[in-house]
Amino acid sequence: MTRVDVRSVDGGVKGSVELDAHYFEVQPNVPLMHQVVTAQLAAARAGTQSTKTRAEASGGGAKPFKQKGTGRARQGSTRAPHYAGGGVALGPKPRSYRQRTPRKMVQLALRCALSDRASSGKVLVVDSWDFDTPKTKSAVAALEALGVQGRALVVLSRDDEQVFKCFRNLGNVDLVLVGELAAYDVLCSDAVVFTRRTLPGEVTWPEGPAGASSSPSQDAAAGSAAAEGQGAGAADGAATEEEA
Repeated sequence: MTRVDVRSVDGGVKGSVELDAHYFEVQPNVPLMHQVVTAQLAAARAGTQSTKTRAEASGGGAKPFKQKGTGRARQGSTRAPHYAGGGVALGPKPRSYRQRTPRKMVQLALRCALSDRASSGKVLVVDSWDFDTPKTKSAVAALEALGVQGRALVVLSRDDEQVFKCFRNLGNVDLVLVGELAAYDVLCSDAVVFTRRTLPGEVTWPEGPAGASSSPSQDAAAGSAAAEGQGAGAADGAATEEEA
């Protein structure tokens, strides 16, 4: 099993943890991840683009000139597609870009993405974000102490409101709730930072800090259940709003 250090916000090592093989030791399936990410990005499209056909363009109710005797080609309306100001032939209309993705594919894509980052040593675990006050300076110092370079994905629980305020102004940091974690979020990040409360799966803490439990926390268990049950999740989110 993959073992990572549990660190504090100042970069100190407070123990180590074995990552759940179900989430972090899966053979990455690149075509599968590509299909799921494509579906998620497609569902995020608003699909509100629209053009007017010749029937919808205003004006053009009368013939521009008589049928015969002018030497020109006969015309019935100035709103035909070949006229300036006319309608658009075969133009885009509002539509849904929803792609139906099987639930198990979405779940497996997330595990493949996490496993890829874990195999590269890009999964970090923080004991807790001990910020006294919500300051961006504290978040920057914590990331530097952890050695995070490039784009980072910080996985939070619903109670981490103060942590959210610390990180929200950083352009190279993406914030996501543990129950909303998706493959696309992981693949877009160079490093994924969990806490003990948000680390998914059955986690053991053989060398953790004093009082650490070997069972997953409620937030991590809820996040694991949400990751397993998100199914169409982000891929169908936009389509659900349209249907509503």
